[in-house]
Amino acid sequence: MIPYFEQPVLHLGPLNIHAFGVLVATAMLVGIRMSLTRCRKLSLDPDLCADLLFYTLIAGFVSAHLVSVLAYFPGEVAKNPLILLKIWENISSFGGVLGALFGIWLFFRWKSPSLPPGTSWKYLDVLAFVFPFAWAIGRLGCTVAHDHPGTVTHFPLGVSLSTPEAREYITYFYGAAGRLADLPGAKELANMGYNDLGWYEFLYTLLVIVPVFLVLDRKPRPTGFFPIAFVLLYLPVRFFLDFLRLSDARYGGLTFAQYAAIAGFAVAGIILLRRNAVGAR
Repeated sequence: MIPYFEQPVLHLGPLNIHAFGVLVATAMLVGIRMSLTRCRKLSLDPDLCADLLFYTLIAGFVSAHLVSVLAYFPGEVAKNPLILLKIWENISSFGGVLGALFGIWLFFRWKSPSLPPGTSWKYLDVLAFVFPFAWAIGRLGCTVAHDHPGTVTHFPLGVSLSTPEAREYITYFYGAAGRLADLPGAKELANMGYNDLGWYEFLYTLLVIVPVFLVLDRKPRPTGFFPIAFVLLYLPVRFFLDFLRLSDARYGGLTFAQYAAIAGFAVAGIILLRRNAVGAR
């Protein structure tokens, strides 16, 4: 199993720089740089792309926080509504994706110049192609921060609970979820691990989605290809991973992200069917 370790922190006087923050910032910079480079390669306006990225990132960050606290921890909001304003805490990656899509829609709806039909999809295609590369770095940040703990397991890729620190960590989250009774005894627990969902998504993105995208990019693809490809590759895996979550609120047995995954997959399927129908005419 993967050894448990504390998140690396660099102490600079009163300032503490966490590895998570560094990796998220790196993911943003890589995403921005790759997007602008790809726009130039495809003869798209890099300035327009830069403005689009601004809207995408701002909307994504705000939504990441709001979705996290409202959909996953509604009880905490009821106790302290002020946590809605602390956008640097409680971040949902899935909420960030939804917010980014809203930012893209808002930009092309109100702020972008008049573009020829279908041009906005070309920019969305750029962002969708670049996204897995940045997403992998961001998920590495989640991995080092251990901020998506799941159920205990014997799975070889789980994070080991052999150390007292690791067992204390997972016991805390089981307690917060009201599931302490589900934990095995201390001796058995020491021989187990826990499902780190950020780690799993990092591995899947880096070893599956990124290589697939690189292969698919070897020849020209129709406009709008990569957004659909990402949805079809990512959402089914995310849907099943959410069953391993510990403390997230569930509605009818499913998390908010699982319902969103179902909706997103359905929308992608409808778009594909419509495109095939148009192509068959």
